[in-house]
Amino acid sequence: MNDVSDDDIIAHGREILRAEGEAVLRAADTLDVAFCRGVRLIQRCTGSVVVTGIGKAGLVARKISATLASTGTPSHFLHPAEAMHGDLGALRADDVVLALSQSGETEEITRLLPHLVARGVGIVALTGRPESTLGRVARVVVLTGVLREACDLGLAPSTSTSLLLALGDALALATSRLRQFTPEDFAARHPGGSLGRQLMLVEDAMRPLAECRLAHPSDTVRSVFSRPLPARRTGAVMIIDDAGVVAGIFTDSDLARLFERRHDALLDEPIGRVMTSRPTTLPVGTRLRDAVAILESRRLSELPVLDHDGRPVGLLDVVDLVGLVPAEAVSAPRPAAAA
Repeated sequence: MNDVSDDDIIAHGREILRAEGEAVLRAADTLDVAFCRGVRLIQRCTGSVVVTGIGKAGLVARKISATLASTGTPSHFLHPAEAMHGDLGALRADDVVLALSQSGETEEITRLLPHLVARGVGIVALTGRPESTLGRVARVVVLTGVLREACDLGLAPSTSTSLLLALGDALALATSRLRQFTPEDFAARHPGGSLGRQLMLVEDAMRPLAECRLAHPSDTVRSVFSRPLPARRTGAVMIIDDAGVVAGIFTDSDLARLFERRHDALLDEPIGRVMTSRPTTLPVGTRLRDAVAILESRRLSELPVLDHDGRPVGLLDVVDLVGLVPAEAVSAPRPAAAA
């Protein structure tokens, strides 16, 4: 087979992707009320959704269980063979079992079924054969239909596992919508990694007011910049007026421009004369990813954070975002005066 060209390999890959993709699209077109019944059974579950399958279907079952758990539905995986050796103890009467078997006759699954029935556990089956042992026992059958695997031999689980995964995702996400799962709920379940960090709130990443550079509009530029810097260096000074609100912002870049334009005399003028008035600000509760989008679109490096009364509680500095969000999200903001 060494004489197979790259074009042939690409063509074969496309055939496989089309075969699997077309199976998913057919399932979308034939989805019926059984899907609704499955979603509602999962939504009403007061215990956990226990997902089971073996072999390649078992690997898919683990992923579906993880998707359920991360989108608001308590779930865990049950290995059907291990269940017969003690793991049935993890199953409760108020659980729902989501069982995956394309044939519906997988030995490990069929051996498990009488024990599920004895416990009165509701069963949702993902299978291609409603007349199978699994199909007959299940309370709800979501059909995958008759499939041909995408491999040349028509044997290796490929099309079937892709479809099982897609249907499992559909069940999980449709249930999540019924539960009115919110971004806040999602963030609570994803505190780690890049995704979790993007879902952080700005108050989790900002510099608190005690660590910010502050000034009054009447303070001279020279006096402001002669003060000791806070422990965490920042390139911006927030100007707070007598009412305790942010009157403006003045950055290191603004100071550099005074020198570049030979406006040295302004160093002894009130900083309120040279600050950027009405700067862009963020309210507490803003998602970090939304704050990064503002920094990027407006070419800013710092954003004051205000409480619900409009008073400053901290400063979001682009320097602090390096390592918190993907590099491409913080590469665009560059040192510049806030506007």
